[in-house]
Amino acid sequence: MSGMSWIENLRFADWHQASRFCLLAYILGCFTAGYYLVRWLAEKDIRDIGSGSVGARNVGRVLGKMGFLLTVLFDFGKGAIAVLIARHFTADDRLVGLAMVAVVAGHIWPAQLRFHGGKGMATSLGALLAYDPQLAGTFAVLFLCFCLVLRKLVVPSLLAMGCLPLVGLLLSQTPSRVVMISLLAGLVIVGHRKNLMEEFGHWSARRELDPKPDESRL
Repeated sequence: MSGMSWIENLRFADWHQASRFCLLAYILGCFTAGYYLVRWLAEKDIRDIGSGSVGARNVGRVLGKMGFLLTVLFDFGKGAIAVLIARHFTADDRLVGLAMVAVVAGHIWPAQLRFHGGKGMATSLGALLAYDPQLAGTFAVLFLCFCLVLRKLVVPSLLAMGCLPLVGLLLSQTPSRVVMISLLAGLVIVGHRKNLMEEFGHWSARRELDPKPDESRL
């Protein structure tokens, strides 16, 4: 079996157990604290405010710093808890990775909110820290480096997340683990697609406003 590829080894996975882990992790991800905090404290639907996200930044617009902090802590915590629960019941790293991906998917597309949830960054970081602390630390370093260069927050975090699969390869991690990290990064990037479109729009507008160089001086 040692000579088989990781794809061939998927035949030996306990898919009944995998489906249970994924379902439980997805349900946990669906408990979007931001939505319920705003509904309870402000009697509003956070999805109709600001960016429409149930994430911490949008909640902070309504509930202030305390709402922002509570949402971050809850979203981060549920990501970590989903991975820790899976790891408690199985030694199969592939199943733990599936739980990590499922809890983030639940946060981004919660069924009870008609699949209109958050963007997944805090939940993914909590899950990543529990799944692979080394990669979580690498994310922090990359994020700080990109922040120093770009002087922003969202784009550096997405760049850092997008680099993690490559980091996993450089660290000689197992192919299945690299695939799980790639899926995680893909979910977060998809969750931030509106931010990326806005950034691209701003970049295009700046290019149009910048005067073209005088070719006669070249």
